[in-house]
This record gives sequence, structure tokens and C-alpha cells, in this order.
Amino acid sequence: MTDQLGATGTQDRQGSPSEVFWAFLKLGLTSFGGPVAHLGYFRNELVTRRRWLSDQSYADLVALCQFLPGPASSQVGFALGMMRAGWMGALAAFVAFTLPSALILLAFAFTAASMSGPVGSGALHGLKIVAVAIVAQAVWGMARTLCPDRERAGIAVLAVTLLAFLPAAVGMAGAIVLGAAIGLVLGRGTANPVGGHVAMPVTRTQGGIALAVFAVLLVGLPLLAGVSNGLDVVDSFFHAGALVFGGGHVVLPLLQAEVVDPGWVTADQFLTGYGAAQAVPGPLFTFAAYLGAVLGPEPNGVLGATLALLALFLPGFLLLIGALPFWDQFRALRSAQSAMQGANAAVVGILGAALYAPVFTSAILDMRDFTIALFCFVALIAWKAPPWLVVLIAAVGGIGIELLG
Repeated sequence: MTDQLGATGTQDRQGSPSEVFWAFLKLGLTSFGGPVAHLGYFRNELVTRRRWLSDQSYADLVALCQFLPGPASSQVGFALGMMRAGWMGALAAFVAFTLPSALILLAFAFTAASMSGPVGSGALHGLKIVAVAIVAQAVWGMARTLCPDRERAGIAVLAVTLLAFLPAAVGMAGAIVLGAAIGLVLGRGTANPVGGHVAMPVTRTQGGIALAVFAVLLVGLPLLAGVSNGLDVVDSFFHAGALVFGGGHVVLPLLQAEVVDPGWVTADQFLTGYGAAQAVPGPLFTFAAYLGAVLGPEPNGVLGATLALLALFLPGFLLLIGALPFWDQFRALRSAQSAMQGANAAVVGILGAALYAPVFTSAILDMRDFTIALFCFVALIAWKAPPWLVVLIAAVGGIGIELLG
């Protein structure tokens, strides 16, 4: 079918699962820096370069996934794959984005290797530094599109203010709700979707089934506790995935309660795996592959890693599938568009807050770190350097700083 570019500059044609797989495999191999940075990588590759959708449509998906429990960046990727190539596209996006880091952490669990010495620790620090540039690029690009006036810029600043005084999970949800309410009051939406139609091949019946499966598993798995170790593992990781808002680092205390407190994994093993997870690309939720592999009771190894990984991701995807059938219809309403404009501005504020903490505060320790981060940012914005090259430059820079002392 001939490509058609709309007013928003996005492509209307559908893609293939193989196209989605290779696009997300590239992202899975190069997306360092955690869930917030992933949104920057997604935007750069799929919105700016490939033009699969507009900034507005992308921000709509981000806002939806921020509302739901689960791994927000992986949910966004799952939805983008579905939008591009249907159910097989969603599966392709999940597998391609998740598999690289899951395999690396599984191998780490088996070998008990860790990054040490000046080269290893320097490269790890460089990967943290490059996340600053990636997130800053995302904030810069999305702010220009989604906060074009003083009212929406004010919503973004208000979102940052909420996150400064509230716990992260509460602050993110509260900022989006408040932003949507302010946008509704401003009433600047139109009768048609600003970002165009975002086609999702999910019927209401399928969405209802997904929500029903989620509810059954959430209630039923604890009732089966003790039947088998495998079900206990699935129950623990499913509940961690179902109860976390904001994804990424927010899941860590929940996982610690599920696997360290009962003695399945030692505290040292947990912290060692968490450190390794920071050094690999892809979603932080693949930390579950490491934990499942090193579990004390069986199942562990490859089977334990597979069960833990799928159980942690499953609730977020079920909730996303349940919400998608109603999302495009909802956002087509003028009032919904007004609310979404405010919510999108709040998303910019959330990304801006995350740029400061934890991304900037954990990565930039002195002026040398800031210099590398600034160089990477300019390379991305002004020189249009590919993200993988910028990641490599930052890693080399981190090693150089470590060697110089």
C-alpha cells in the first residue's frame, strides 16, 4: 500500500511483525539508562526517525501507560508494536526489546560475573551519564511539541512540583490526573484526535477477557499458594508486577519483599543482580530473569528465569490490553482531547523531574561527568549522532575518568 503522510507527518500504513522485531531488537540492544531513558530512545527511533506516529499520539500512549501498573516503557513498546503490526507486532516488540537484557542477566546469574576494576566500573558510570543526555533530549523534544504555551508549560512545572513533595508513584499519577483536570478546564481540545487515529486491533470483548484474566490471577494465585513451588514463584512475581505504578525502579522494593524476605534469594545476591541490571540495555524488569535463575528453591535456572520474567510482565500487559479498546474512542472526544493536552504536558514535567532525580543526581558526580553528558546531549541534538554511538562514547569517557582517578 502506498505510504500516506498526514498533517502530523506520520505514516498511516501498517508494518510487518518482522519490521517491528528488528526495530525493537535495535532498541533492546542499545536502550541504556532505565525506563525514562527508554521513552527517549523510543521517541527518537519511532517518532522522529521512522515516523510511525506523532508526538501527540506517542504522548497519549505514555500517559495511558503511566496510569496503569506495570513496566511503563515496555507497555508503551507493546502498544507501539500492536499499533504497527497487530498482535504479532506486539509480541515481536516485547520479545525483541526484552530478550537481549534477559539473556545477559541470565548468563550473569550462571557465571556470577560482575563488572569490576577501573574499566568495568568506569563503563558502568558512563552508561549512567549517557542516560542524562537521552532523557534531556526527550524532555527537550516533547516540551517543544506538547508545552507550546504558558498554560501547558505551567502544568509541566506543576507536575515537577508535585513530584518534589510526594512519593514517586503517587506524584506521577497525581500529576497526570491534575494535568488532565486543568486541561479540561482550559478546554482547548478539538472534536478530532490531535494526533490522528491510533489503530489497535483489540475488541471490547478481548479487552474484557484480558481484565477478567487479570482479576482471576490476582485473586486466584494466592489461593493456590503451597500447591507447587512453580505456582508460588508465579504468584510472587505476578503480584509485584500488578502492584507497581511507574515501573522500573519502583518494582525493586516489591521484588525484594517477595524473594529476599522469604529467603529465596540472599540480600547480597539481590543487590549484586540489581547492580548488573544497571549495566545492560532494555527494561529493568528483566532483573526478574536473574532472580528466577538464582532462586534457592526450584524452579530455578532457565525455567525459574522464564516463569519469573513472564509473571512480572504479564499483569501490566493484561491491563493495557483491557484499556486499549476504549482509548481511541475516549481521546476522540473534544473534552478528552482537552484533558489529554493537560495530561501530556504533565508527562513532560514527569520526564523533567526524572531527568533531575534519579538520572542526573545519580550520574553526575563532578564537572567531568557533566562535560561528558553535555557532549552527548549536543551530539544527539545538534550533530544527530546515533544513540548507540553516543552510548559508546559515554562508556569510553567513563573509563577514561576512572583511569585518570
